[in-house]
Amino acid sequence: MRRACGALLVALLLPWSAGIAADAKSVVEAYVARLAGTAIEDLSVVQAFTLYHPDGRQPAVTGSQRLFLKPPRSQRLEQDLEGKREIRVTVGDRVWIRQPDGRTYEAPPSEGRRDRVHLLTAFQGGAGDLLREWQSAGVRADVSDEVTVGGRAVTIVGAKAGERDRPAVWVDPEYGVVRFIARERLPQGAALVDIVFSDHRQLVDRFFYPYRQEVFAEGKLLVLVAVRSVTVNTRLSPDLFDPEVLKR
Repeated sequence: MRRACGALLVALLLPWSAGIAADAKSVVEAYVARLAGTAIEDLSVVQAFTLYHPDGRQPAVTGSQRLFLKPPRSQRLEQDLEGKREIRVTVGDRVWIRQPDGRTYEAPPSEGRRDRVHLLTAFQGGAGDLLREWQSAGVRADVSDEVTVGGRAVTIVGAKAGERDRPAVWVDPEYGVVRFIARERLPQGAALVDIVFSDHRQLVDRFFYPYRQEVFAEGKLLVLVAVRSVTVNTRLSPDLFDPEVLKR
C-alpha cells in the first residue's frame, strides 16, 4: 500500500479515433488555447500525505513528499515515511525506484502507466495528444456530458453524469483536469481508481494548481495529499530526472 502511494499520484498512445465528439474535443482545445504562452519549465512541490486503512475512514500513516515536475513527462518524487526515504524518478512511462536501503531498480511498465501526476500540467500537450492518452486509459472520447461542481460548469469526457463507474475525465475550463477515473491494477488487485483535484490556486499567468488531491479505490479513500507550497521555474537540475544519477 505504501509503495502504491507515489505511483497512484504521468500512457501508451492508441491510434486516433475518428469518432471523437466535437464538444469533448472543443473543450480540451479551449483549455489548451487558454494557457498558450504560459511558460512552465518546472515545478517544485512540498506536500504531506496520509494513507488510509482499507475501510477508507481511518488514517493509517502520514508522511511527507517533495515532488519535482519537468513537463511534459519527467518527474521525481522523494518520499519520507516512518523515517524511511524512497525516491521515484519517472521519465515517460518508465519508472526507477531507489529504496531506503539504497538499492535501485526499474519498476514494471504498469507503474509508469498508473502515474497520473502529469495531468496537472496536461496543457503542455496538444488537444489531440490528450484525447489519445485518455482513450488509452479506457476513456470514450465520443461520450460527454456537463455538470455543475461547486457552482462551476465542468465537462465530463467518457461518461454521462450519473455513470460513476466508467473511465472518465472531468475538465474545468479554467483549472483543467479536476477528476480522473480509470481502472488500474493495484497491489491488492484491479480497482476503479478515482483521483480528485481541488482547492486550486493560481501560480503563474492563468495556471492553477490543486492544493488538495484525493485518491479513491472502489469508492474508499486511499490517499490524501495536502500541498504545502509550490514554486515555479526554478531551473531544476537535469540530474534530478536522470536514472543513472539516481543509481549512483
